[in-house]
Amino acid sequence: MKIAVASGKGGTGKTTFCVNLAYALAENGEKVKLIDCDVEEPNDYLFVQPKFDSQKAVEVLRPVLNEALCTGCGDCAKVCRYNAMAVVKNKVLIFNDLCHACGLCVLACPEKALTDQPSSVGTIEIASQNQPFFFAQGTLEIGEVMAPAVIRKVKSLIDPEVINILDASPGTSCPVVETVNGADAVVLVTEPTPFGLNDLKLAVNMALKKEIPTCIVINRSDGADQIIDEYARQVKVPIAGRIPFKREYAVSYSSGTILTHVYPEFRENLLKIYSAISFLPGTTVPSVPPEELFSVKTENPEPFTAGTSTSFKEIAVISGKGGSGKTTVIASMAMLAQNKVMADNDVDAADLHLLLKPAIREAHDFIGGLKMAIDPEKCTACGLCLEACRFGAVHPDGLTNDSGAEIFRIDEFSCEGCGACEYVCAFDAITSRANVVGEWYVSGTDYGPMVHARLGIAEENSGRLVTQVRNVAAQLAKNLGKALILSDGPPGTGCPVIASVSGADKVLIVTEPTVSGVHDMERVLELAGHFGIPSLIVVNKADLNAEQTERIKNIARGAGAEVIAEIPFDRSVNEALMAGKTVVEYGKGPAFEAVVRLWERLKKLL
Repeated sequence: MKIAVASGKGGTGKTTFCVNLAYALAENGEKVKLIDCDVEEPNDYLFVQPKFDSQKAVEVLRPVLNEALCTGCGDCAKVCRYNAMAVVKNKVLIFNDLCHACGLCVLACPEKALTDQPSSVGTIEIASQNQPFFFAQGTLEIGEVMAPAVIRKVKSLIDPEVINILDASPGTSCPVVETVNGADAVVLVTEPTPFGLNDLKLAVNMALKKEIPTCIVINRSDGADQIIDEYARQVKVPIAGRIPFKREYAVSYSSGTILTHVYPEFRENLLKIYSAISFLPGTTVPSVPPEELFSVKTENPEPFTAGTSTSFKEIAVISGKGGSGKTTVIASMAMLAQNKVMADNDVDAADLHLLLKPAIREAHDFIGGLKMAIDPEKCTACGLCLEACRFGAVHPDGLTNDSGAEIFRIDEFSCEGCGACEYVCAFDAITSRANVVGEWYVSGTDYGPMVHARLGIAEENSGRLVTQVRNVAAQLAKNLGKALILSDGPPGTGCPVIASVSGADKVLIVTEPTVSGVHDMERVLELAGHFGIPSLIVVNKADLNAEQTERIKNIARGAGAEVIAEIPFDRSVNEALMAGKTVVEYGKGPAFEAVVRLWERLKKLL
């Protein structure tokens, strides 16, 4: 059995669920493989503590130029759809950070001056002797865009004879789709908050579009799960179980404790949840529910209030991992800050609108590349497209042509729109169309202008959409005389995060004192350092684990960063979110007071 565990958003407890389920099943006599496919921020190993006995590089084929053969004709740059090739004064420039390793430039070069050579994009590490279960993980190199390549490699370790638990990254974009491909069941871990419900809807759409039997696990259940219960009934997706909201679970997790080893009731609960999951394979998959889209307000809005600033600064708020409280912090700062523009760069699982309640003034389609399709009437089943495609998007269709040969189709979920298949097809059987990958919006809120976006399910080009959001926010700030842009960034270290932080004046990293929080903070500190951007750190739920909080401070000092605030664990934060309010709007509790102090400190630093 292959169980893919996803979450829509980060921080719902996906890692906790995967690791503890593996222990519960293995210690109950089952053969288990735990495979961490969250390659941007693999965290499972922090709890498993494996001894890796094998490490392999994940390589893709990227172009290398032989300048002696190059004539500077520019054909390579003309066909490249990722802006990874340029010709300046008859000299070819290759930008590997943008290259998707599709091979089209090599095919198009008339002088054969470009050749494919292996390029490392990540690693997989294997602990084949780990007890009580096999463990492996993939890790994407910082700044790389080829997460699916690493995921495909680590998924090659799946054993169909055992229970395979695949820990997916948060969100609904291509890395998650790559993880759930071929799964027998998808488990979506959520929490009973408006944030949890918003992102659960996206994840349900993704899983059902893939026609995979799906169930829901509600983490941090406190008896007020009605919003999840009602949605699950509407879409006919079963709830496999619930994990209670207990502070002692959070404290144990923060130090890397295996919860099933300390809390017998936790172990028994997971075994019951697995029993429910085991009935899923082969069941009828419900129809895909309609996506909820924003609509433009028709009334004439008041003009945005103008400021008097002649320049602005941009703070990018990021977190490394999801669920650390990043959006809660930035939404609260949005209510305290004056003369600013908000930008929600987390286009894959945008949440800021849930708290700031924007009135949409403008909505625009975002076109991110092309999608390819094969005309079965023209396909001769020659197989050249299958050979050219490096993303596993071309498949036999089950249909035959007049000669009895099986023709091909293109899986839109896997297609990256590179055009290699279209280039090699000699029969004009492949066509391309503009691919609308999402929408971006300009909105008004009670606290100022806001630019945000929504990436389509399983779509690529999230980095380009982030750039569009930032460019529009910058133009608004310039035109309106605003002094500040507050940007809510996505989790992880991949291309959308890079697009969020590059060029920002400061990075504000929100972390929490857990082994996974510290690990992911180190990764994004490295990313910020790579771009030379000063980093500030906020420790959320700081009193959960004093030892880890002190460790964060030491790491920050070593990286030349500064911890500027510590926000305590406070149940009123959850109460505020359940009420659809920010911590500042809710206006009570120690977390509220800490956020106010955070903003005062940040103002001085700016």
